[in-house]
Amino acid sequence: MPEVKDVLAPDLDVLFVGYNPGVKSGLMEHHFAGPGNLFWSLLADSGLTGHRLRPEQDQELPVWRLGITNIVDRVTPGTQDLLTVELAQGALQLQKKIRHWNPKIVAFLGKDIYRYFAGLSRSAMIPWGLQTHSLKTPLFFVAPNPSRRSTLPYEVRLRYFREIKNLVVWGVEPYPKSSPELY
Repeated sequence: MPEVKDVLAPDLDVLFVGYNPGVKSGLMEHHFAGPGNLFWSLLADSGLTGHRLRPEQDQELPVWRLGITNIVDRVTPGTQDLLTVELAQGALQLQKKIRHWNPKIVAFLGKDIYRYFAGLSRSAMIPWGLQTHSLKTPLFFVAPNPSRRSTLPYEVRLRYFREIKNLVVWGVEPYPKSSPELY
């Protein structure tokens, strides 16, 4: 099966991390190419890109200071086909990519991706959004998966993509200025 190449560049604001390429992405050799995948709509509707891109334009993402990689490179019909050993090895490779490219924000598109990356148990409670233990760059953010297989409504997913956009624009302060007792 053909390869879906990472989209990496220096000075990325956001590096999106998916599970692995699906069959349609593998056939097209582009990220999030599956029918009905919401990734490209979420990028445009959140303001992370100025217009809706198509999967075959994925290599243009660095123009918007965005990139994409996966925790596992192997193409499968679904995430249930991934092996635990692949995910663990992928997490180590992902750590190397993050250290090398040093994006400002790493956005994990699914809680399990973050669990594997962080070495947490599959039952570890992970909130959506900014992971509060990562208040220095890169920031770690967990967003819902853009696949239509996810049961979360589009509006919920869009809210988290807009939070990513807000982090890009405004950054994050570890202590809100409205809380003087913290100073």
